[in-house]
Amino acid sequence: MKQTIMQSTTKTNHHAEQASLPKQTFVAILSQTIKTGIIKSNLIPMFAGLTLALYTYDMSLFDNIPEIILAFIGSFLVIGAAGAFNNLYDRDIDAIMERTKSRPTVTGEVKPTFVLVLASSMAILGIGALALTTPLAALLGFLGLFFYVVPYTMWTKRRTIYNTEVGSISGAMPPLIGWAAIYPDVTHPAIIGLFVVTVIWQMPHFYAIAIRKHDEYKAANVPMLPVVKGFERTYIQTNIYLAILVVISFLFGTLSIGLMLVALLLSVAWFVLSITGYRKMDKEKWAKSMFIFSLIHMTVLFSTIIIYSLIGIFFNI
Repeated sequence: MKQTIMQSTTKTNHHAEQASLPKQTFVAILSQTIKTGIIKSNLIPMFAGLTLALYTYDMSLFDNIPEIILAFIGSFLVIGAAGAFNNLYDRDIDAIMERTKSRPTVTGEVKPTFVLVLASSMAILGIGALALTTPLAALLGFLGLFFYVVPYTMWTKRRTIYNTEVGSISGAMPPLIGWAAIYPDVTHPAIIGLFVVTVIWQMPHFYAIAIRKHDEYKAANVPMLPVVKGFERTYIQTNIYLAILVVISFLFGTLSIGLMLVALLLSVAWFVLSITGYRKMDKEKWAKSMFIFSLIHMTVLFSTIIIYSLIGIFFNI
């Protein structure tokens, strides 16, 4: 009875907050619905995979301009479709969490039917654009979308502490898509290394977010690892993944010792930060430092790969 009253109060407060929210432009509503911030952050690893393929197989950047444009368009649409499907399905829990309660799908500024049509159209057009590069790129685009919407959003996100691991598969697809758009074979150790690094990176990154947003996830009944198992278990599991990240860095050595060293130094630094920070900081500061370094790690790694590949392409190094 008490829980019912609390839920009713929460809903009443939420409706009152919705009424007080300022009206947004259609562009702003659309941007939040398809999560353009996530799209932008995923286009960088896609481009890293693409340029790495061009460099690895000594291919011309200018001869592959059509494939590059289609890879960007296709990736944009597929990632946007995944975000829209996620927003559509998660309206109930998004309404509870502070950082998501103002999304247009929650406030009613956009209708569910419109979001469904938008997401479906973007998915079809995006996979079609990727298919014009290579069939493998289209398949990987579809798999990334499918894993994000079905196994992650609809199945594991609300049921298991391993939701992050399941979601990491789709989150690591962009480098594969970029590579496959140029060269339809993703068995090279370099792209396998980039894929695995992107998979493993997501666990420490999202664990840090889950610690910082612990109360919100708990209120929404989302079984993130820190919510269900606590901080100590999260710390141990974070370090296991960071140790794996250190080992995986050596896969880049098959292509470039320089890239391997950058990946290795970044991973070791993150591992050291985790251990030393745990001894000196409270869990909130530790999580914040881990989150910030996760962004530094990926930004530096992908930027290095892109710059290294482009230099190699233009100067035939």
